[in-house]
Amino acid sequence: MNHSNKLLAIKLAHTLIWIFFVVVIFYVVYSGITGIINIYTWLGIGFVIGEGIVLLLFKMFCPLTVLARKYSDSQKDNFDIFLPNWLAKHNKLIFTTIFLIGLALVVIQTFFKF
Repeated sequence: MNHSNKLLAIKLAHTLIWIFFVVVIFYVVYSGITGIINIYTWLGIGFVIGEGIVLLLFKMFCPLTVLARKYSDSQKDNFDIFLPNWLAKHNKLIFTTIFLIGLALVVIQTFFKF
């Protein structure tokens, strides 16, 4: 497999994993809004926290981004994922904020039932 095909495979995998985490984050928000908190909510919270730990271990880079660097010299924020550049650039800030809102809602629903 040549470099461009390897980069394409990484971009595809990275995008699919990103979609998974976006769905999980919005499920956490949904759970917090509706009060429907179940094992999937807690698993989702665990997955996102786990992803945060991985990012911390890799100095705030996804391991797939580190791997993709071997196959590209691009300075664009979206060189390793199929996202618009602006979203790739602000991805962590946007989705961390959404997740923290969802997490706060889940905690409120869990401990302060309204």
